[in-house]
Amino acid sequence: MEIYKRWVRRNRDYVHSLESLANGLTWLLPERFSESEIGPEAVTTILGIITALNEHIIETTPTQNGTISLEPYTFPYSLCVSALKDLETLVEVVAQHYYGDNKKWNFIAITEATKVLVRLALFRNSGYKMLLHGGETLNVEEPSNNLSYQHKTGNPSNPGGHYVPGYLKNNGLNPWNLEGKALSALNRFGESARMVSEPAWLQRIQRQNSIMKAHKAPVIERPTLSSLLSEKGIYGALFVMGEVLCITRPLIYVLFIRKYGIRSWIPWFLSLGVDFMGYSLVSLVTNSRHVGKDRKIHLSIHEKDELKRRKLLWALYLMRDPFFSKYTRERLERTGKLLEPVPVIGFLTEKIIELVMGAQTRYTYMSGS
Repeated sequence: MEIYKRWVRRNRDYVHSLESLANGLTWLLPERFSESEIGPEAVTTILGIITALNEHIIETTPTQNGTISLEPYTFPYSLCVSALKDLETLVEVVAQHYYGDNKKWNFIAITEATKVLVRLALFRNSGYKMLLHGGETLNVEEPSNNLSYQHKTGNPSNPGGHYVPGYLKNNGLNPWNLEGKALSALNRFGESARMVSEPAWLQRIQRQNSIMKAHKAPVIERPTLSSLLSEKGIYGALFVMGEVLCITRPLIYVLFIRKYGIRSWIPWFLSLGVDFMGYSLVSLVTNSRHVGKDRKIHLSIHEKDELKRRKLLWALYLMRDPFFSKYTRERLERTGKLLEPVPVIGFLTEKIIELVMGAQTRYTYMSGS
């Protein structure tokens, strides 16, 4: 496994190109979107899981100082979420093939419930940070390199990055005048004499300990729910509530489809309402001018992009039944007939509409979860 990890990390560009080509070709597999598409969907699922595994290997590449490029957790949450998303389509196809259109929602609900539990655990363990791409991308901050930078380049009071004894600073002496140089030389002589007098095995242990301390990643204290609520008050509670609504929305949608059916407007409107409420709560505590600076939740660039992505996902409601069957399908068919006489463009439009119609029949392709 270590050999494979090293190969993926050294050839990440080649791996990405190969994965994109393979995933693109799966849309051209025979019997795609047919009633017996278990084989093609199984191939797509396997490729998706391999892609998620490779991304996880690349994201956890150790840096030069031995730490992980992204802060790791004891459990690979992002990899688990990606694997569940890829597996969910296969679960839907197999359940529909063997149990029918109505009972397949039981299996989809179980899969969605599993994703909800994993995402809630990730949300808690990450210190209640916003989930990026549903938890597939870890929302972590790289540790500051200020200390290592100062060690290498020094600072205005310590040119050259050399060690300056504390008593020189405290006495107000410039370590780079004659007195400072003399005292610094005496200090280095004393350190060298001490090292010579110590046994070799003790020197080796001390050197190893210093290396381990230098390479040890800084421990980041993650805020708990109580600390978040005490610091941000009601706005912290609203933020957590908005994220929980975003996480649980797919499960709520599936449970109401299971009860009322895919053709009912109740699941459609309820899901849209939960999406809108969750987005509004998060936006309220992050963008509102009425929130004090000490209470406001500040978002990173990636988190702001995540809010934009969530808003764009609302377009999927145009592709979900019953809205699709009542309005969108008619528009697509009319566009296809209008462009059919045009050479090349008519053919491409027909194929695109065919793929869209086929993808719309699968909940997992249009779920946005």
